Amino acid sequence: MKKFLALLLALVMSLSLVACGGGKTEEKPAEPEKPAETQEPAADPAAEVKVGLICVHDENSGYDAAHIEGLKTACTKLGIADSQIIMKYNIPEDETCFDMAVELAEAGCSIVFSDSYGHQTYMQQAASEFEDVIFVACTGDMAANSGLSNLKNMFPYTYESRYVSGIVAGMKLKELMDAGKVSDPYIGYVGAFPYAEVVCGYTAFLLGIQSIVPDAHMDVQYTNSWYDPVAEGEAANILMAKGCVIIGQHADSTGAPSAVQAVKDSGKEVYSVGYNIDMLSVAPTAALTSAQNNWSVLYKATLEKLIAGEEIPTDFATGAKDGAVMISALGESCAEGTQEAVDAAWAGIKDGSLKVFDTSTFTVGGETVTTAFGLDTDGDWVNDTGEAIVDGAFQESVLRSAPYFALRIDGITELNNN
Repeated sequence: MKKFLALLLALVMSLSLVACGGGKTEEKPAEPEKPAETQEPAADPAAEVKVGLICVHDENSGYDAAHIEGLKTACTKLGIADSQIIMKYNIPEDETCFDMAVELAEAGCSIVFSDSYGHQTYMQQAASEFEDVIFVACTGDMAANSGLSNLKNMFPYTYESRYVSGIVAGMKLKELMDAGKVSDPYIGYVGAFPYAEVVCGYTAFLLGIQSIVPDAHMDVQYTNSWYDPVAEGEAANILMAKGCVIIGQHADSTGAPSAVQAVKDSGKEVYSVGYNIDMLSVAPTAALTSAQNNWSVLYKATLEKLIAGEEIPTDFATGAKDGAVMISALGESCAEGTQEAVDAAWAGIKDGSLKVFDTSTFTVGGETVTTAFGLDTDGDWVNDTGEAIVDGAFQESVLRSAPYFALRIDGITELNNN
C-alpha cells in the first residue's frame, strides 16, 4: 500500500511538472517595421503653365497697364512665376499680332491673351493653327461664331463702373448748379472710336449723371485712336471751349485730364473723370475719379480653369459682384455726399435693384425702347439677333462678353462720327 501511494504521488508530481512546462511559450522578437514607401511629390500643375500676353501698347497706356498688372497679380496668386509669363508690348492691330501669337505658341505658352479689340482676327488665325493652345481675345466678339474650341473672349462689366463714375460727376455738377456757378448741365466725353464698347460706356456715364441731374446732356468727340495723348487733349479742349464743365473719357492716356487741369488752373470751373488709372497725379484738383477694371479677377478665374483642366467659357464677363470693376479714389474736388451716393449705387448694382440700362430712364428718338437686338451675325455692325431687353432693362454683356449696347439715346450728340 505504501509503495502504491508513493508511486501515485510521483506520477502526480510528474504530470504537474509537465503541465507547468507546457504552459510556458517563448515570445518571438517583434519584426522591425517596414519603412514607409517613399512617394514622388505630386507635380504642381501651375508650374507647367506658360502664359503669353499681347499688348497694343505698354505700361504707359493706362489700359495696357491695367492688363499687365492684372495678369501679374493673378499669376502671383496662383503660384505662376514671373519666368512663366511672356509679354509682348506695342503690338499693332495687324499681322504683327499673328506673328506674336505664333511666337508665343512656339515658345510653349499654354494660353495666350491679347488686350485689344483689333487683335482678335489674328488671334483667331493663330488659334486655327495651334489647336493645343488657348487664345483669349479680350474685348473680342468672334469666339462664339468661330467654330474653334480654343478661341475665347472675356471682358468686364465696364458699364457698371462708368455709371458709378457718372454719379460722382453728377454730384459735382449738382453742387456747381446749386451754387450758381453753372447754369447749363453740359458734359463732354472724349471717345476713342464709335464702337459699342465706347458707346456703352459713355451712355452709362451720362445715365449715372442724369440720376442726379436729369437735364444733363453730353457731346462726344472721337479721336479715332485708343492712345493718343495729343489728340485726347485737343478733344478735351474742343469740348471745354463749347462750354462743357465735366469731361469724361474712353481713351487710354492722361491727355484729357491733363488738358482739363490746365484749363482749371487758368481759372475756369472744369473737372475730369478718367479711365483705367487714377488721374490725380496729372490732374490733382480737376480729377474727380476714374472708372476702372480689375483685370486680375478675369485673368485669375480663367487661369484657374486652365490649371484645373476645366473648360474655359467661350465668353466670360463679370463685374462689381466679383470685384472686377471699381472706381479710383475720390478727388479733393468731389462734392459733399459723393461717397454715400457711390456706396448706395454699388449696393444697388450688386443686389440687382439698380439696372444701369433701365429703359424707363432713357429714350431713343423720343420713344421708350421696348425691344433691341444684341448680336450682329453678318459683320455689318448692325445687331440683327438676340433680344437684349428683358424685364425692362437692356442686358449688356450677357449674350456675349464684349459690349453690344449701341443705341444712341437722346441727350447725347456725337460731334465727329463720320
